[in-house]
Amino acid sequence: MAADAEQRQHGWKSVNDGNPPDLFYNDSESRKYTTSSRIQNVQSEMTHRALELLQLDSPSLILDIGCGSGLSGEILSAVNPADGGPHTWVGMDISASMLDIALQREVEGDLLLSDIGQGIPFRPGSFDAAISISAIQWLCNAESSETNPQGRLSRFFTGLYASLRRGGRSVCQFYPKNEAQRTMISNAAIKAGFGAGILEDDPGTKNAKSYLALTVGGGEVQGDITSVVKDMHDVDVQDSRRGASFAGTKGERKGSKAWVKQKKAQMERRGKVVKASSK
Repeated sequence: MAADAEQRQHGWKSVNDGNPPDLFYNDSESRKYTTSSRIQNVQSEMTHRALELLQLDSPSLILDIGCGSGLSGEILSAVNPADGGPHTWVGMDISASMLDIALQREVEGDLLLSDIGQGIPFRPGSFDAAISISAIQWLCNAESSETNPQGRLSRFFTGLYASLRRGGRSVCQFYPKNEAQRTMISNAAIKAGFGAGILEDDPGTKNAKSYLALTVGGGEVQGDITSVVKDMHDVDVQDSRRGASFAGTKGERKGSKAWVKQKKAQMERRGKVVKASSK
């Protein structure tokens, strides 16, 4: 998806219009999505990028969130043994039409018709990792007065956190409508217990893509995805877990002079005006 055109093809315009994905992705839209060579190429690019961030070095059980017709799942199944694959996957999606096409295509993963805004219905610690391509922004769509984005995000991330094993990882590529929505999504993940980092590829361009990288505490330090992304350019890292030593900076204690200095430098790089440091 290249920004506007890509977001419209992936249903992003319908999020702004207030239509839920299970209605937007009817039989016709699901077929167009799956057969578009452009979408296939972009989906492949983003799935490989997510796998790169997950850094899985052995065959794993992966939850594909918003799996659609199985385009990403096919890539998971085809990962070369030399690259840590192939992976086994379970896909969940709210669109019956998308899942029907996945069945027709005879994808290898197991499929579940489910609304991720109602939670993740699997036993605790079921999965080694999770992946999501262009799906979680739908959670910001309030479909009625009985639902709200904060509640849907909370149920999703709480359920996802529980479904991953200790040390498990998740990477969710998404298209935030604005900075407020981006912050709402990342804060919901942190509140659920995740260490969280947001990586943006091609920032400031029409091809910009955001990746929310998440980790569940309990893994080895070198396997922590927040450590993987925290030194990358244009990455914000927040970690609310007990004993975490960084929050958007490089390991300095929050509130210390070094932390404040780094935080100001970070804001200046973003073009924001900051108060001069006292001597």
